Amino acid sequence: MSASLVETVDIDAPVSVTWALWSDVTKWPSFLSHVRIVQPLDDRRFAWQLSLPGADKNFVAELTEVVPENRIAWRTTEGVQHAGVVTFHRLSDTSSRVTLQIEYDPKGFMEHLGALTNLDSTLANYDLGEFQKLAESSV
Repeated sequence: MSASLVETVDIDAPVSVTWALWSDVTKWPSFLSHVRIVQPLDDRRFAWQLSLPGADKNFVAELTEVVPENRIAWRTTEGVQHAGVVTFHRLSDTSSRVTLQIEYDPKGFMEHLGALTNLDSTLANYDLGEFQKLAESSV
């Protein structure tokens, strides 16, 4: 069974700011609550260490598409199976919309429970809220 989530947040910061923050992988643990470490392996691949309720996960993801100030897409190549895309939309000179979409394969009871009870959506929504705070404080 595969699961997916889509979350969107409007941010009082221009696309240039939201893009700069999200495209810097070293910043991800500061707004993605379940991400402990993201370590670049080369210019397209990153080793992730996640801390999730009931399980720690390690995986390698590669960037499949990078369009500056527009979208970043990735998919895993080792470990847990998932793929995602984050898109950046200009609302005005001073505001933007960020949309996160993830497709994943829940493995194990806790992850199935998360997919069934929308915990994943809640977590993604929380993380986008943290990203919003970070972006708005960077302006």
